[in-house]
Amino acid sequence: MNSIRRIAHLDMDAFFASVELLRYPELRGQPVVVGGRNVHRPLEQVDGSRCFARLRDYVGRGVITTSTYEARALGVHSGMGLMKAARLAPDAILLPANFDAYRDCSRRFKDAVATIAPQIEDRGIDEIYIDLSDLAEETESLALRIKQAVFEATGLTCSIGITPNKLLSKICSDLDKPDGLTILGMDEVPNRIWPLPARKINGIGPKGTERLSRLGIHTIGELAATPVEFLVRQFGRTTGAWLHRIAHGIDERQLLADSAPKSISRESTFERDLHARQDRNELSEIFTSLCVRVADDLKRKGYTSRTIGIKLRYADFHSVTRDVTLPVEVSEAEEIRKAAGECLKRVPLAQKIRLLGVRAGGLIPCNQAKLEVCPVQAELPF
Repeated sequence: MNSIRRIAHLDMDAFFASVELLRYPELRGQPVVVGGRNVHRPLEQVDGSRCFARLRDYVGRGVITTSTYEARALGVHSGMGLMKAARLAPDAILLPANFDAYRDCSRRFKDAVATIAPQIEDRGIDEIYIDLSDLAEETESLALRIKQAVFEATGLTCSIGITPNKLLSKICSDLDKPDGLTILGMDEVPNRIWPLPARKINGIGPKGTERLSRLGIHTIGELAATPVEFLVRQFGRTTGAWLHRIAHGIDERQLLADSAPKSISRESTFERDLHARQDRNELSEIFTSLCVRVADDLKRKGYTSRTIGIKLRYADFHSVTRDVTLPVEVSEAEEIRKAAGECLKRVPLAQKIRLLGVRAGGLIPCNQAKLEVCPVQAELPF
């Protein structure tokens, strides 16, 4: 590269769908769609095989959360209505989303990357930026080590783009999917980036693409060749100047690494709606598990909490939250469970519940906290 900056963008490959294929390996190589409402998990057959729902059988207004590359080849993409997708790929397998599994896998891949390159900007459940500038290792071998660490931690592949800035790295991580690696310097922008459609630039959406097309601008190269004065007249000073810069691969944004979290939460959406009395044991087990996981997250990230809260979503999709501010910081699962249990007593539990969550707020770094042990006793409503 011709720059001392080395910014990587790591994007997990078809993340949600890939996590599901870990659970259902017999679906590898098939068109699989994740999403929809009230989609049932596969049914176990007498012979041990599983019976999967098909896209053609779905009725409702749900949308696709993600799809495998085999489904994408049939024109089925995230955000598309399931009824429309069923017309394109009626035999595709349909699975419900399992966000607990996705969040767990997300945590594991980010932890694995941090052991090699700790300067990370978290961009969501399945993508991160990584600053490699201060690491002495050669770029390709470093990227391959990161990819291997992600695979060992999750069993999943990722694609990485490495360039002098975030803009180009985001584009490059998508050039060789799945399991891709693209390393690009500024001198390669005309050959590698300019032939791409303008919509490949993060920030140019469907409306922007349509507006550029009306002006005869279809590729990034055509945008780069357009005088900045013309862009300013068409889009205004700020947007016009931005379009000119990004078309030339210029992006001076820094990574927003090491930002302190405002809260830590865990939640679980149930496969069936649960009742506080009739399903008391199951709910209690889930509730305890959520508190344990929040406590583990607090310890791993080095925080204690002064505010504990809960979230419930009922069968009719109405949600309620409650929280309590404590006189002392807490970090142990038993303490979190006690405080969250007090919050539960303040919500109505007459109707069935489809989601339960536990949240720790008011975070304080462990080295600043003055911990006292809260007495553990909590008679929960379930």
